[in-house]
Amino acid sequence: MTVTTNQPVHIIIFAKAPLAGFAKTRLIPALGAEGAAALARRMLLHTLHEAIQARIGSVELCITPSLDESAWQSFAAPLGIVISEQGEGDLGARLARAAQRTLERGESVLLVGTDCVEMSAELLRNAARKLHDHDSVIHCTTDGGYALLGLKQFSALLFSNVAWSTDAVASATLSRIVQLGWTVHVGQMLHDVDEPQDLKYLPSDWSSYVAA
Repeated sequence: MTVTTNQPVHIIIFAKAPLAGFAKTRLIPALGAEGAAALARRMLLHTLHEAIQARIGSVELCITPSLDESAWQSFAAPLGIVISEQGEGDLGARLARAAQRTLERGESVLLVGTDCVEMSAELLRNAARKLHDHDSVIHCTTDGGYALLGLKQFSALLFSNVAWSTDAVASATLSRIVQLGWTVHVGQMLHDVDEPQDLKYLPSDWSSYVAA
């Protein structure tokens, strides 16, 4: 049964520290370790900026490794951003904890990563609007994952025993949403920038991040 009550919407951005050799490692052959880290930082800042500009609710940056690690010492998050730590477990366990604590506060949640440069304030606002009359919203990516998952109720089924980092993530998640009997809005297909061949999806004014 669809819940129609409008809830405050909380955006949670999941991010790795933009550290050479740690972030965007699959781009190292094309950009080098430092170049891949610089792009990771730019993508993180872009996602934070768009989340703030969406103005649909509070924004949380959920990070790994922990904040006291040196990897985060040179990163200054924008004012007003809540910072939390992803903690232990696989990606599913970390997503589930973050989603559950938000939903238990009576807020809807948008879970996003930093891999999609098409993430925009308008896309986030539209996802929040779709949650007004759907139980969930998802933006799948061409590699079989998803760039955004929006929820206004919680089920561990969406996050447990998922083959993360495979091309089956989005289809498995959608199948489980159907299994739960929830309504879902499937948004436009998006592109993650994970591999060298994905660099073509970067905005034209990001050309300085792409090796010649």
